[in-house]
Amino acid sequence: MQALSCAKAAQSPTAAADRIVAVFDRCFASPRGLNTRLCGGFEEPYYRPAGDEQRYHRVEFTRDYPASALHEAAHWCVAGAARRRLPDYGYWYAPDGRSASQQAEFERVEVVPQALEWIFSRACGLRFRVSADNLESGLGPSDGFKHAVWRRVRDYCTRGLTPRAETFALALAGEFGRPDPLNPALYQLAELS
Repeated sequence: MQALSCAKAAQSPTAAADRIVAVFDRCFASPRGLNTRLCGGFEEPYYRPAGDEQRYHRVEFTRDYPASALHEAAHWCVAGAARRRLPDYGYWYAPDGRSASQQAEFERVEVVPQALEWIFSRACGLRFRVSADNLESGLGPSDGFKHAVWRRVRDYCTRGLTPRAETFALALAGEFGRPDPLNPALYQLAELS
């Protein structure tokens, strides 16, 4: 299936995903705002840096799923300047069906993006589900992973976010009429069960 263009994708997503795209693009699409757009309508998420065929960086998310939009935005907020020049940030990805050791590595690198996704979800008033992204093997998210995501969120609430993540979280909360997403009382470990 061919992916939709950013313009077409912005017309077809669910209302929540559409609003998330609009907020991201308001924050980051201008050349001064890092020349990056969030685009839905794709079979798989992917990050495409600007190049000869494309004038802006593109964070692609799956279909019109709000959770995918927030998760991919979180990965973008984590990636440094050098990583943002590489396709898919230069990271490895083992597809569904990972071994136990591959799953442990996945969980290690996913703590920060999933913690940010939880904050962004809360800013939109959406439910967050911690993801092991490994349905075939039957390995759900470990208790240690859930605890690590929760601890990271609590740390962000205490110490603050990076500038890009904070800009996005606060803009989402404003768009969706939600309270301060950095209030630690909003995050309970029991929610991740």
